[in-house]
Amino acid sequence: MSEAAIAKKAAIVDKVSEKFTSAASVVIVDYRGLTVEQVTELRKQLREAGVEMKVIKNSILSRAAKKAGLDGLDSVFLGPTAVAFSNEDVIAPAKIINDFAKTAEKLEIKGGIIEGSVSSVAEIEALAALPSREGLLSMLLSVLQAPVRNVAYAINAVAETKEEVA
Repeated sequence: MSEAAIAKKAAIVDKVSEKFTSAASVVIVDYRGLTVEQVTELRKQLREAGVEMKVIKNSILSRAAKKAGLDGLDSVFLGPTAVAFSNEDVIAPAKIINDFAKTAEKLEIKGGIIEGSVSSVAEIEALAALPSREGLLSMLLSVLQAPVRNVAYAINAVAETKEEVA
Protein backbone atom coordinates (compact mmCIF):
# COMPACT_ATOMS: atom_id res chain seq x y z
CA MET A 1 0.00 0.00 0.00
CA SER A 2 1.34 3.44 -0.87
CA GLU A 3 2.19 6.06 1.71
CA ALA A 4 -0.53 8.33 0.31
CA ALA A 5 -3.18 5.66 0.88
CA ILE A 6 -1.90 5.00 4.40
CA ALA A 7 -1.95 8.73 5.19
CA LYS A 8 -5.48 9.01 3.82
CA LYS A 9 -6.71 6.12 5.98
CA ALA A 10 -4.92 7.55 9.03
CA ALA A 11 -6.74 10.86 8.45
CA ILE A 12 -10.07 9.01 8.28
CA VAL A 13 -9.25 7.16 11.52
CA ASP A 14 -8.41 10.49 13.19
CA LYS A 15 -11.69 12.02 12.01
CA VAL A 16 -13.80 9.06 13.22
CA SER A 17 -11.92 9.00 16.52
CA GLU A 18 -12.71 12.68 17.01
CA LYS A 19 -16.39 11.98 16.25
CA PHE A 20 -16.39 9.22 18.88
CA THR A 21 -14.96 11.53 21.55
CA SER A 22 -17.04 14.62 20.71
CA ALA A 23 -20.40 12.87 20.25
CA ALA A 24 -22.97 12.95 23.04
CA SER A 25 -24.11 9.50 21.93
CA VAL A 26 -23.25 6.97 19.25
CA VAL A 27 -25.43 4.04 18.21
CA ILE A 28 -23.89 1.19 16.22
CA VAL A 29 -26.24 -0.93 14.10
CA ASP A 30 -26.24 -3.85 11.68
CA TYR A 31 -28.27 -2.77 8.67
CA ARG A 32 -27.95 -6.04 6.72
CA GLY A 33 -31.23 -6.97 5.03
CA LEU A 34 -32.73 -3.48 4.89
CA THR A 35 -33.98 -2.25 1.56
CA VAL A 36 -32.65 0.93 0.01
CA GLU A 37 -35.96 2.65 0.78
CA GLN A 38 -35.73 1.65 4.46
CA VAL A 39 -32.15 2.90 4.79
CA THR A 40 -33.11 6.15 3.06
CA GLU A 41 -36.07 6.63 5.41
CA LEU A 42 -33.93 5.91 8.47
CA ARG A 43 -31.26 8.38 7.34
CA LYS A 44 -33.97 11.00 6.71
CA GLN A 45 -35.42 10.58 10.21
CA LEU A 46 -31.98 10.76 11.77
CA ARG A 47 -30.98 13.82 9.71
CA GLU A 48 -34.15 15.66 10.80
CA ALA A 49 -33.13 15.08 14.43
CA GLY A 50 -29.58 16.37 13.79
CA VAL A 51 -28.01 12.90 13.82
CA GLU A 52 -25.39 11.85 11.28
CA MET A 53 -25.38 8.23 10.07
CA LYS A 54 -22.34 6.79 8.30
CA VAL A 55 -21.36 3.37 6.98
CA ILE A 56 -17.69 2.92 7.89
CA LYS A 57 -15.33 -0.01 7.48
CA ASN A 58 -14.95 -2.09 10.65
CA SER A 59 -11.14 -1.86 10.57
CA ILE A 60 -11.33 1.93 10.60
CA LEU A 61 -13.96 1.90 13.36
CA SER A 62 -11.84 -0.46 15.45
CA ARG A 63 -8.71 1.68 15.10
CA ALA A 64 -10.66 4.87 15.80
CA ALA A 65 -12.24 3.36 18.93
CA LYS A 66 -8.82 2.32 20.23
CA LYS A 67 -7.45 5.78 19.52
CA ALA A 68 -10.40 7.34 21.38
CA GLY A 69 -9.76 5.05 24.38
CA LEU A 70 -12.97 3.06 23.96
CA ASP A 71 -12.36 -0.58 24.83
CA GLY A 72 -14.85 -3.39 24.37
CA LEU A 73 -16.15 -2.47 20.94
CA ASP A 74 -14.21 -5.03 18.87
CA SER A 75 -17.04 -7.57 19.16
CA VAL A 76 -19.48 -4.94 17.86
CA PHE A 77 -17.48 -4.18 14.72
CA LEU A 78 -18.39 -7.36 12.85
CA GLY A 79 -20.46 -7.56 9.67
CA PRO A 80 -22.06 -4.57 7.95
CA THR A 81 -21.88 -1.67 10.37
CA ALA A 82 -23.52 1.75 10.34
CA VAL A 83 -22.84 4.34 13.01
CA ALA A 84 -25.17 7.16 14.08
CA PHE A 85 -23.44 10.14 15.73
CA SER A 86 -25.33 12.75 17.75
CA ASN A 87 -23.49 15.78 19.09
CA GLU A 88 -26.40 17.41 20.90
CA ASP A 89 -29.23 15.08 21.89
CA VAL A 90 -28.19 11.93 23.75
CA ILE A 91 -31.56 10.23 23.36
CA ALA A 92 -32.39 11.02 19.70
CA PRO A 93 -30.34 8.37 17.84
CA ALA A 94 -31.28 5.58 20.25
CA LYS A 95 -34.97 6.50 20.16
CA ILE A 96 -35.19 6.87 16.36
CA ILE A 97 -33.25 3.67 15.63
CA ASN A 98 -35.12 1.66 18.27
CA ASP A 99 -38.49 2.83 16.94
CA PHE A 100 -37.41 2.14 13.36
CA ALA A 101 -36.20 -1.35 14.35
CA LYS A 102 -39.74 -2.20 15.46
CA THR A 103 -41.00 -1.80 11.88
CA ALA A 104 -37.82 -2.99 10.12
CA GLU A 105 -37.01 -6.20 11.97
CA LYS A 106 -33.72 -6.68 10.07
CA LEU A 107 -32.22 -3.58 11.72
CA GLU A 108 -30.23 -4.69 14.76
CA ILE A 109 -28.67 -2.48 17.40
CA LYS A 110 -25.18 -3.77 18.20
CA GLY A 111 -24.14 -1.34 20.92
CA GLY A 112 -23.04 2.23 21.35
CA ILE A 113 -21.33 4.96 23.27
CA ILE A 114 -23.16 7.22 25.68
CA GLU A 115 -21.29 10.33 26.81
CA GLY A 116 -17.87 8.74 26.32
CA SER A 117 -18.51 5.28 27.80
CA VAL A 118 -19.21 2.05 25.94
CA SER A 119 -22.83 0.91 26.30
CA SER A 120 -24.56 -2.41 25.75
CA VAL A 121 -27.65 -3.03 23.63
CA ALA A 122 -29.78 -3.11 26.81
CA GLU A 123 -28.48 0.31 27.86
CA ILE A 124 -29.20 1.76 24.41
CA GLU A 125 -32.74 0.34 24.49
CA ALA A 126 -33.27 1.73 28.01
CA LEU A 127 -32.11 5.13 26.77
CA ALA A 128 -34.55 4.87 23.86
CA ALA A 129 -37.40 4.27 26.33
CA LEU A 130 -36.83 7.66 27.97
CA PRO A 131 -38.97 10.58 26.85
CA SER A 132 -37.39 13.18 24.56
CA ARG A 133 -35.75 16.33 25.88
CA GLU A 134 -38.94 18.29 25.28
CA GLY A 135 -40.96 15.64 27.11
CA LEU A 136 -38.62 15.76 30.09
CA LEU A 137 -38.78 19.57 30.17
CA SER A 138 -42.59 19.52 30.10
CA MET A 139 -42.62 17.01 32.98
CA LEU A 140 -40.28 19.27 34.97
CA LEU A 141 -42.44 22.31 34.25
CA SER A 142 -45.53 20.41 35.39
CA VAL A 143 -43.83 19.44 38.65
CA LEU A 144 -42.70 23.02 39.24
CA GLN A 145 -46.19 24.41 38.55
CA ALA A 146 -47.99 21.97 40.89
CA PRO A 147 -47.35 23.88 44.17
CA VAL A 148 -48.42 27.19 42.64
CA ARG A 149 -51.55 25.59 41.20
CA ASN A 150 -52.43 24.04 44.59
CA VAL A 151 -52.05 27.42 46.34
CA ALA A 152 -54.32 29.01 43.73
CA TYR A 153 -56.96 26.31 44.31
CA ALA A 154 -56.75 26.84 48.08
CA ILE A 155 -57.14 30.62 47.76
CA ASN A 156 -60.06 30.14 45.38
CA ALA A 157 -61.75 27.71 47.81
CA VAL A 158 -61.34 30.17 50.71
CA ALA A 159 -62.78 32.98 48.58
CA GLU A 160 -65.79 30.85 47.59
CA THR A 161 -66.54 29.87 51.20
CA LYS A 162 -66.37 33.51 52.32
CA GLU A 163 -68.77 34.51 49.52
CA GLU A 164 -71.23 31.80 50.61
CA VAL A 165 -71.09 32.95 54.24
CA ALA A 166 -71.67 36.57 53.22
